[in-house]
Amino acid sequence: MRVTYQLAALALACASASTGTAAQGTPHGLEPVRWLAGCWQMQRGTRTTVEMWMAPAGGLMLGASRTVADGKVVEFERMQLAERDSGLVYTALPSGQAEASFTSVAVGDGGFTVENLKHDFPQRITYRQAGTDSLVARIEGPGRNGETQGVDFPMRRIACEVR
Repeated sequence: MRVTYQLAALALACASASTGTAAQGTPHGLEPVRWLAGCWQMQRGTRTTVEMWMAPAGGLMLGASRTVADGKVVEFERMQLAERDSGLVYTALPSGQAEASFTSVAVGDGGFTVENLKHDFPQRITYRQAGTDSLVARIEGPGRNGETQGVDFPMRRIACEVR
């Protein structure tokens, strides 16, 4: 009988610890967004953007993107998605701009949304799966008239080239 009470107490302690982790917003860390790992491409006219993400390891996913137009690099960006006590933190360093970090407000198996309401534009970034081989990244923030404006970046999964 005593063993039963000890097992019940142990189970209750484990449930409480598990609930505490969930309340912090990172119950599964980067696992729900593992699908993002790999290479993605968006083609718009003569502009081609390729975004690459490493698989999660050690609580971190690293990413990079490059946009080429007419044979010249016109934009590039380094990104990271990290597990923190506050949730997932997405940090971006776009070419010619200051680094900015955004904290998760929603994370699920089909995507995630991060926000930084103190940033000028964007203030919100969303990545969501749009089928097995495509995604839509979206940036949103205040427009000229105070209305929210957004830009979608539809991408399709491609093979990661190594030459």
